[in-house]
Amino acid sequence: VLSHNLCTVLNVPHDPVALEEHFRDDDEGPVSNQGYMPYLNKFILEKVQGNFDKVEFNRMCWTLCAKKNLPKSLLLISDEDAFKVWVIFNFLSEDKYPLIIVPEEIEYFLKKLTEAMGAGWQQEQFDHYKIALNTSREGLSAWELIDLIGSGQFSKGMDRQTVSMAINEVFNELILDVLKQGYMLKKGHKRKNWTERWFVLKPNIISYYVSEDLRDKKGDIMLDGNCCVEALPDKDGKKCLFLIKCLDKSFEISASDKKKKQEWIQAIQTTVNLLRGGHPPPHKEARQKRKELRQKLLAEQEELERQMKELQTANENKQKELETVRKQLEAAAARAAEEEKKRLQTQVELQDRFSLELEREKMVRQKMEEQVAQKSSELEQYLQRVRELEEMYKQLQEALEDEKQARQDEETVRKLQARLLEEESAKRAELEKWHLQQQQTIQMTEAEKQELENQRLIKERALQVAMQQLEQLELERKEALEQYEEVKKKLETAANNTKSWKDKVAHHEGLIRLIEPGSKNPHLITNWGPAAFTEAELEQRQKSWKGKKATSE
Repeated sequence: VLSHNLCTVLNVPHDPVALEEHFRDDDEGPVSNQGYMPYLNKFILEKVQGNFDKVEFNRMCWTLCAKKNLPKSLLLISDEDAFKVWVIFNFLSEDKYPLIIVPEEIEYFLKKLTEAMGAGWQQEQFDHYKIALNTSREGLSAWELIDLIGSGQFSKGMDRQTVSMAINEVFNELILDVLKQGYMLKKGHKRKNWTERWFVLKPNIISYYVSEDLRDKKGDIMLDGNCCVEALPDKDGKKCLFLIKCLDKSFEISASDKKKKQEWIQAIQTTVNLLRGGHPPPHKEARQKRKELRQKLLAEQEELERQMKELQTANENKQKELETVRKQLEAAAARAAEEEKKRLQTQVELQDRFSLELEREKMVRQKMEEQVAQKSSELEQYLQRVRELEEMYKQLQEALEDEKQARQDEETVRKLQARLLEEESAKRAELEKWHLQQQQTIQMTEAEKQELENQRLIKERALQVAMQQLEQLELERKEALEQYEEVKKKLETAANNTKSWKDKVAHHEGLIRLIEPGSKNPHLITNWGPAAFTEAELEQRQKSWKGKKATSE
């Protein structure tokens, strides 16, 4: 069952016949020729191609060992979080069996967790823990690390959900190679609509899903050294736009704000630069550098220990030589007691000489001890310098990021200024064109104004002539009215006379009627009553008016 499950997880074809052939003889143990370890190496592990789900493989290994080794004490983290801590331990542990995680890697992991939780790093507390750890062992096992995280010693004041989210974030970065993730809007290639997607950036691919549970995957953006990312201006009501250009396709994406837009552009550009240079992800490269630094420090410490051993061996040899000389002196004194007095001076001289040598050896030993102490102090200073260099490296990275941001802002401002200058030049040309048109219009208006002024003067003169003619006609009308009144009075007088004459004739002559002459021409009617002139007089006056008008024009 174990072999079949391993083959399934590792995408290796299972061969039950080989399994039966291998275990045909009596089993003499798991590492014997017929044991399980040789079968595992030969028929399973040697066939692995690397195209398998490492998380599922880790989960299977966790299932095999967790129940037996997981601490029985009450942990503040769930079993899923314990599994993720176990996988992180396998990534950060040393490459020797039994697996342990050294204090430097423990500090790195705890710093990552603290940063993900949004808390401050307690260096003094970890230094005390590190001192207590170094006095008893070289590092922690996987289960001791789980117990350390689950005890809440370095996450006091944080709830379980915050610790779980921090573990998940560190797991995504270190194990799943997730460099950045978050919600953004993506423009479709066919329907051209904008849809919210959960984007996950990895060292060579950007995957986007319906939601952050990663269940419904909608597509991938394959990254390589030829890809590039650039910011876009706001359009179609969308803001914070940027474009990812690949060889076969381009993707328009809208971030939630300018900060997220800049973070995504910088993260994608950093990933493309790593692909161009053939470098591993940042956390893997940092782990390799920490490992090389530890190996270098270990080699220096071993060299220092070797020198100490050589000094100790030389000192022991000198002690042995002194002991041999002392025994020889004692033997010579026993054999030649009669020559005691003669050789006394020689013995005193020898003792003085060897005392001087002893003093010299003591001084040499003291100097060696001082050198060892000095080397230890230099080693501590070197370690402190290494930590300072790491901090300086982080500051340089931040300064480089700020400089990149400043350059991008400067480039954006420069482009904006160039565009404003172009718009200003276009507007200036347009204004000059309008000015010329206005000058031409003003000249034409002046000419038209002059012509209208001449026409006005002509019309004024005609109006004055017409007014004079009107006044003349008014005078003539008044004269005609006066003549009409006089004629009317004469007619009334004549009518009265005629009436009295008729009465008299009727009274004296009875029914006799006189025959009265009638009007020869029809009467003309004006606005003021019957006209006082005939049609012939009217035609004569019209001819006179027309002649005067022609003369005035």
